[in-house]
Amino acid sequence: MRVCFLLMALAASVSAAEPVRLTLADFVSVKAEGPVPAGWVELEDGTIHLSGKGPGNLISKGEYENFELEWEWKIVEGGNNGIKYWVTKVADKEWLGIEYQMIDDLGHEDGKKGGDRTTGAIYDIKPPASDKAYKPAGEWNSSKIVVQNGKVQHWLNGQLAVEADTTAPEWAQLIADSKFKEKVGFAPGKGRLMLTEHSAETWFRNLRITVK
Repeated sequence: MRVCFLLMALAASVSAAEPVRLTLADFVSVKAEGPVPAGWVELEDGTIHLSGKGPGNLISKGEYENFELEWEWKIVEGGNNGIKYWVTKVADKEWLGIEYQMIDDLGHEDGKKGGDRTTGAIYDIKPPASDKAYKPAGEWNSSKIVVQNGKVQHWLNGQLAVEADTTAPEWAQLIADSKFKEKVGFAPGKGRLMLTEHSAETWFRNLRITVK
């Protein structure tokens, strides 16, 4: 009986994973995987601030497969940015992964076109719901990425924006119709996180990950 209780307690502790806060110390520059460059700073309240054009993308030191990533963000008017996951170095050349799009839907050219390059989208792969809960540039949005056994979900301000099953035939067709169609090995099911730099001032706060 005691062994049973111990096993149950162990199972509970394993399943009840706690979120871990991510800071700039958990990332490196994509350039030779070196130190975080100037232009990325962590403010006193823990907010990660990207000044704008120049410093380049950051990739996490750790790799992740099944996880839940939550954060809040805001962007300047006309701005564009995102967070990528399952990021790997494709063909030993460029770091690529699935991107949660963060953009000014009302002020950026891609955003105004609608579709799979708007906020909450699986960038260039699958568009978000037309009635997504979006807040415009200058206001804080709350986002979440849920990844479990090949299934991915993008949440925006408490509502599911888009989901996909990367193990299903539909995913292969979506990739074939995207800009990643010739990127062999794209999004292999695990990899690093990336805070992208698309030349726009951006703020990230309360960035935390729960590994499943």
